[in-house]
Amino acid sequence: MLIGPQIWAANLAAVRERIAAAARRAGRDPATVTLVGVSKAQPAAAVAALHAAGLTDFGENYLQEALLKQAAVPRADTVWHFIGQLQANKSRAVAEHFDWVHTIDRLRIAERLAAQRPFHGPDLNVCVQVKLADEAAKGGVAPQELPALARAVAALPRLKLRGLMCVPPPAAEESTQRGWFAQLRGLRDRLNAERVGGAGTLDVLSMGMSADFEAAILEGATHVRVGTALFGERLPAAAPG
Repeated sequence: MLIGPQIWAANLAAVRERIAAAARRAGRDPATVTLVGVSKAQPAAAVAALHAAGLTDFGENYLQEALLKQAAVPRADTVWHFIGQLQANKSRAVAEHFDWVHTIDRLRIAERLAAQRPFHGPDLNVCVQVKLADEAAKGGVAPQELPALARAVAALPRLKLRGLMCVPPPAAEESTQRGWFAQLRGLRDRLNAERVGGAGTLDVLSMGMSADFEAAILEGATHVRVGTALFGERLPAAAPG
């Protein structure tokens, strides 16, 4: 019977095979898809075990929980993604300790991150989160407000606007899942056509989770944020921080 680290390593292998199969189906190189392990409410031991098994990218929703886990794995080859809704009073620590922020939906937060990003490090990679459906509990900018926000974020120093992120409504049918993800891809492509990213292009689509990441890959996802399929069911929710 598999126990502890063996289970997490086996889950990682299974998820990577699913990613590879979806990429092949889409005619894509699996290497163009980054797997971000969403470790919210999971023990630091699980993060360390998956890192030992070869996973380098981890996504966290809560700052204080993330800082404890960052201490459990080597920093040099680990990439940390902040994927939760960011409060203004937490922006400095996120700017200092993360490599990516996927959930920019207000210019004020982007401005704080730009001002607080340490000058000795590289620019902070950021994505604008888009709210594709009218769901009050989810963050994101409305599609019609996206171009103005994207232009403003792209102009800030110490940030590098990489692309877009979404958390669409849950759907069981692959065709419905693909429809949501196609919308985000279309929005990203329109920004690129208008050269919103400046000299570079917006190359990232952060979309897809455990239940729908294959559909996201079929629609061009570059980063899939997978939690349950890697870690198993979450522990009881910790207090946000």
